Amino acid sequence: SGQVRGLCGTFNGDQRDDFTTPAGDVEPGVAAFANAFRAAGACPALRPGVPEPCDAFPGSRERAEAACALLMGPAFQ
Repeated sequence: SGQVRGLCGTFNGDQRDDFTTPAGDVEPGVAAFANAFRAAGACPALRPGVPEPCDAFPGSRERAEAACALLMGPAFQ
């Protein structure tokens, strides 16, 4: 605890600094934070906003909802 920093956050109990970039800046949004760790040219930059994953994979919504139902069920409460 308190000794990590990166895409998984800072693990120090303070969620306000979990989006700390390698340069030490704290980004307010997911896209800017993820883009700070992106290798130049390796993949396209994320746009602001949270993409709807089911739009990219038509027909997967039912399978995803079934999988999430297990995680939200009594076994994990």
